[in-house]
Amino acid sequence: MIALPLNPAAFDAAIIDLDGTMVDTLGDFAQALGRMLDDLALPGIERTHIERMVGKGSEHLIKSVLHHVLAQAGQAPAAINTEAIYPQAWARYQHHYLAINGQYAQVYPGVPEGLHALRSAGLRLACLTNKPTAFALPLLRAKGLDGFFDQVFGGDAFERKKPDPLPLVKTCAALGSALARTLMVGDSSNDAQAARAAGCPVVLVTYGYNHGQPATDVDADGWVGSLALLA
Repeated sequence: MIALPLNPAAFDAAIIDLDGTMVDTLGDFAQALGRMLDDLALPGIERTHIERMVGKGSEHLIKSVLHHVLAQAGQAPAAINTEAIYPQAWARYQHHYLAINGQYAQVYPGVPEGLHALRSAGLRLACLTNKPTAFALPLLRAKGLDGFFDQVFGGDAFERKKPDPLPLVKTCAALGSALARTLMVGDSSNDAQAARAAGCPVVLVTYGYNHGQPATDVDADGWVGSLALLA
């Protein structure tokens, strides 16, 4: 287990997740998805359902939402074909998300303080998210967080997304840091599984989106209620 607060000498860099770790973006998701569903003349979806679907990238989120609302509308699960309407759904979702990006989202308490402390300790920082890069960069700028990071990689930056270890391996290469000396900070099993497979130590926040399960149930090296507690 990692002793908290961190010993900065144990690390050269840290990789920080975005949604559910630095920024509460559930409001943005709910707005963009709701408008997308309206455009498609489909029923709406509750925020509590959306929260359980967040974390594996926009493609997974949209298809999960479509499957849920079509099933709620009475379609038999075996007969649901989300692929048929996915291209239109993605186009409308992208349109609405870019229009409202950050407007219904809030930075979690302690995030700026935690990032500042890590930078002051000499760690190089990267933001690694399954969110598309075109969504992630404007959100970081809008929330005043972009200046903390040496690198920012979205879910479309590499061939595979978390929980695959590839994004962490490539992010460490971009940072010039060894895997074992790069801390992964996230909110879900996606982050923890990717870190374990890559050989990175991992700490999870306890307030994010972990598919409806407590983050403390996930195999990790530590848990914090605020990024300010890291250092």
